[in-house]
This record gives sequence, structure tokens and C-alpha cells, in this order.
Amino acid sequence: MSFLFSSSGDSRDSSFIESQRMGGELHDRLEENIRPFIDLIDTLRSLGIQRDLDMSLPTIVAIGDQSSGKSSVLEALSGVALPRGSGMVTRCPLELKLRKVTGGSSWNATISYRKKRFDVANSSVGNTASSGARQDVRVSYIPQTITFEDPSLVERHVKDAQIALAGDGAGISDEIITLEIRSPDVCDLTLIDLPGIARVPVQGQPMDIGNQIKTLIMKFIKRPETINMVVVPLNIDIATTEALKMAQEVDPEGTRTFAVLTKPDLIDRGTERQILAIAQNKVVPLRKGYIMVKCRGQQQIDDNISLDEASTMEKDFFENHYYFSCLLNENKATIPCLATELTEQLVSHIKKSLPLLDEETKKQLSEVRKDMKAIEGGPPRDPQGAKQYLINILTEFNQKMQSLSSGDLIIKENLFNELRVEYKKWNGFLNNSMSTFFHPSAKIKQEIMKNRGRELASFSSYRVFEMLLQKHVAQLKDPAIVLVNTVKDITFKQFSCLSKDCFWRYPELLKLTMEKIEDIQSRQQRKAEERITEQFEMENMICTQDDIYFKTLNRNMKEAFSDTQLPLCDIASKYSDMLKAYYEIMVQRMADQVPMLTRYCMLKEAVQLLCNDMLTLLDSENVGEILTEDTDIGRKRRDLQARLDRLNTAQEEIDQCI
Repeated sequence: MSFLFSSSGDSRDSSFIESQRMGGELHDRLEENIRPFIDLIDTLRSLGIQRDLDMSLPTIVAIGDQSSGKSSVLEALSGVALPRGSGMVTRCPLELKLRKVTGGSSWNATISYRKKRFDVANSSVGNTASSGARQDVRVSYIPQTITFEDPSLVERHVKDAQIALAGDGAGISDEIITLEIRSPDVCDLTLIDLPGIARVPVQGQPMDIGNQIKTLIMKFIKRPETINMVVVPLNIDIATTEALKMAQEVDPEGTRTFAVLTKPDLIDRGTERQILAIAQNKVVPLRKGYIMVKCRGQQQIDDNISLDEASTMEKDFFENHYYFSCLLNENKATIPCLATELTEQLVSHIKKSLPLLDEETKKQLSEVRKDMKAIEGGPPRDPQGAKQYLINILTEFNQKMQSLSSGDLIIKENLFNELRVEYKKWNGFLNNSMSTFFHPSAKIKQEIMKNRGRELASFSSYRVFEMLLQKHVAQLKDPAIVLVNTVKDITFKQFSCLSKDCFWRYPELLKLTMEKIEDIQSRQQRKAEERITEQFEMENMICTQDDIYFKTLNRNMKEAFSDTQLPLCDIASKYSDMLKAYYEIMVQRMADQVPMLTRYCMLKEAVQLLCNDMLTLLDSENVGEILTEDTDIGRKRRDLQARLDRLNTAQEEIDQCI
């Protein structure tokens, strides 16, 4: 069978049809204009580029209620018999690619789909059989492709593919089956046929089959890049058509929806005027309008009426129909008119989508290249090359560690900000401890009197002064040790983050690094605690320079004491002020000394020790094992490379059409 391509103003008389066959000059001009765009989308879809984009590819989808005549329309367009019947016939999305070939080529077709395969692997959990095992299920897709040259085999191959994807029952699958037909007698067109809408499940179907089908249909028709071809039988009320309701729900303005009216020979007598009004877009307006077709019915199939004969009978039906003959002149009737309209709509939609498609492809290309750069290459396999590679990444790691220690490198949270917060808390704690120690001052005097020795009341004892300070200073040690632990947690987290950023591709190297970090941090923690313990032991000596002491004492008492006045100021009544003066000096020392110790031991010295220790890995005999990549990295690299290849090819194809 052959189809015509014509503009909306073409006449449809027999002389025009005979003079403008698809192999003629008109088709050649149209093919030159439309074929590149249709081929572009087919190429992109065959590449699988839709998996890489945040938008779908421009396409036409055919939807309709069950038994709406959808399969018959597709049969007429493709020229081959597709699975059909009274129940659910289409159980998977069927991408129908029609390609007109010239030069004496014969009919041939290819059907392809991806069949799921589930690979199960046991992963041991624990060291004993009683601990059980976890089953890891990985889904892979096995491409299935069949090429054949007998049109009568299409129905069987489509059914077999549906069984492979949706099971030998009445269920559905969202996996796409692609049927490409190459023939001199078809138009250049691609569309996707979706399962018919079911309301009541039949035997063998799940109870929610209706919702499953609607969900699948919505997945396609809600995309702004999709043209929705709604197939509506004329022997039912158009207002009750579920498919049209769904299309209007996702496209309320009707800008990407048009309808195909089927079964005009089954309408009730007397309703012809109402049906004509529907076809002329006067009842349920759609921007893209309606086209009426008359395809083979079941009786014609039973009578072995061929598709070519059915096409001739369709033309005769409309030419001789009292009401519907006008639709021929309006280009709103017959399968050839539908084929032309579908092709023009698809090409127009592709042209409108090209700028956005080009922009999205370039955006994804940039992101994939960035991701690829992070994991490109990999360690060389030869020992010498691997060692040099290890030297390079360890050198980079050590440089980043030094930058982290100096504050020049910030990883997520700012290390020095975190430390500063903790040091501020420590300083606040010391200041609070001073206020609780010296208020009220009467308690100090009571402590002095309680601990007085053999001296008379008018004399003081340095031993009491010393004892009171030592007692209170001892209470500060535990909080100082807590600060060491807190600083360790902060630095450990920062070291870990930097290690993971540098060595995430190499699990063995990361493991060795984390072990070194844990060991060094533990050793440095003990060292810091020992140094702080020494500091508190020194604080028991109660020592400071006279000038520093008198400066603080005079400021607090607002008097001018000096060493020449010691006998006058060394009395019990002045003890509270003297204790406070010294405590302030000690607090200032501790406010700086403990943070300095923790920062030196847990950060500066720890980084230096780690950098030195990392270089010992170069002496290892199993450098290759240290640089073994995570299996997921290799898989990710292959996936990214595949994406990069797809996107590069897609961009080249798009550039040729823009």
C-alpha cells in the first residue's frame, strides 16, 4: 500500500492521487525536509540518550480505550497485521518505526527489546553459617534483536516479545518493544502504541490493572515533548472516552493533542450531523483537531480483506458518504491523510524542541565530562608506573593535609572555626569558675580561718593561700581532658573527610590511611593528656612574676601595693583580693596553654606525623594492591564513558539538524 504526503490545501481527487504517488517528486521533496528530523530522534532514541537527559524526546503516542480501533489504525499505517482482539492486546509500549525505502528495496523488519535478567549473589554476613547470608540482586538487561523479511511474522514476534517482558498472562510492562519496518510502501513516521485503557479486570489480570495502565499512560502523555494521539471510536459517546479525558487532564489547552475518530461505519443512523460536528472540531475543541478513518473490521479480517483492499474501500466509503465526503476536501479523513498529519506534527514538534534538546545535551555533556575527569585514567599496571602514581597521589594528599593544618584548606566545615568555638567554651568555663570561686568572699575568709595553724589571728599563712588555690585548680583538669577529646573528634573528622576525598577510589589505600590516622590521633591524644597533666602539676607550684602579680592586684584593689609593703598587705583581710589576682593570672595561662597544647598535638604535630608515615607506603612490595580500585569505580567509569559517547554522538547529530 502507498500513502500520500500533501499540504492542507491539496485536493484529494483521483487524478491528484494517481499523479502524486509516494515514489514521485513530491515525496522526494518532502522526504528531503522531514527525514533528517525523524532520523535524528530515532538515532537519539536508539542511542538511549533519554536516559541521560532531564527531558524526553519528541514523540507521538497512541492511546485509547480497549477495542477503540487503535490496533487497526496502526495496522493501516504500517501495512502489517499487529496483535489484535477484543481484550487487552498491547501489553507493552510498542515503538513503531516506519521507514520508506526506495531503489527496489524489499520489505524487512527488525524487532528489538531489552529482556531483564536478575543475577543473585550471596554475601556472607558474619563468620559463621548461623549468621546467615544476604542475597544481592542485580538487574541487567539483555538486548534481544530479531530481523525478518516475512510481514506475516510481525504479529507472532510482537506477541513473543510481550510474553518475554510482561509474562505469559494478562499483565503489562513498561519496557518498550521497538518494531522497525522498512518498506517502499510506508511513510516516514515513528510513534508509540500504549496499552488500551481497561476498566474491569478480566481473568488472569491483577485487580488494579486499570490503575497500572493509567499510570503507564500518564508516564508518557504528561511529558511536554509528547504529542498525544487519542483514538476515539464513533459508536460510543465521545464524552465518556477515558483516553480523551486523560489527555485533557495533562494538556488542558489541547496544544499537543489530536484525535483519530474510528468506526464511522458503526454509528447510529441519524447521528451523522453530530458526528460531523465532532470531526470538524465543534464539539470538544482540540488545537490540532480530528481526523476520521475507517479501518478493517473483524468481519473484513475474517474475510481475508487485505490492507491494500481496505485502503481502497476506505477511500470509496468517504467519497460516497453523504455527510463525511466533505472531510476529504478538508484533509480530515483517510489513513493517508492521517499519515501526512502525523508526520507533519511530529516534525514540527521536533523542530520546536531542538533548541531545548541542544541546550540540555550540552549541559549533560559538561556534567559528564566533569564527573569523568574525577575518575579518568587510573593507576598503571606496571610496578614502576604504579609506584610513581602512588608518589603523586601521596604528595598531593600530604600537601592538602599541610594546607588543612595551616587553615588554607577548608573541607565542608571550617576546621579552625570549629576549634575556635570549643576554645571559646573553655575560656568561658574558666571565667565562670573564677566567679563561683570568689563569691561570696565571706566563704574565702571562713576557709582561711578554718585552715589557720598555730599563728595568731593577726598573722597570715602562705600555706593556706597555696592550699586554697591548689584545691580549686585541681577541679579544672577533667574539663581540660574533655577538651582534648573534643579536639580529637574534630580533627579526626577533618582528616577522615580529606582522606575519603583523596582516596575514595582506592579502598585499600583508604583503609591503610584511616588506620594510620586512628593510631596517630590516639598517640597524640595520650601525649596531649600527659602534657596537660604536667601543666596542672606545675600549676600546683603557685608561681608568677612579682610585677605581673602586683599589676593584677593593684588593678583589682585600686591601690598601689609594692614589694616594700608586703608586711602591710599580707593580712587575712586581703586574702580574697590576693587569691583573685593570682587566679586571674592562672586562668589567662590556662585559657591559652590548653588550646595551644591540643592544637599542637592533635593538629600540627599529628599532620606532620601522618605525612611522614604515609610516605612509608612507598616501601611496600604490594603497591598494586594498595592502588586496587573499588569495583564500583570501574563500573562507574564505564558507565560515564558510555554516557559520554552517547552524548557526543547525540550532539553531533543535533548539530547537523540545527
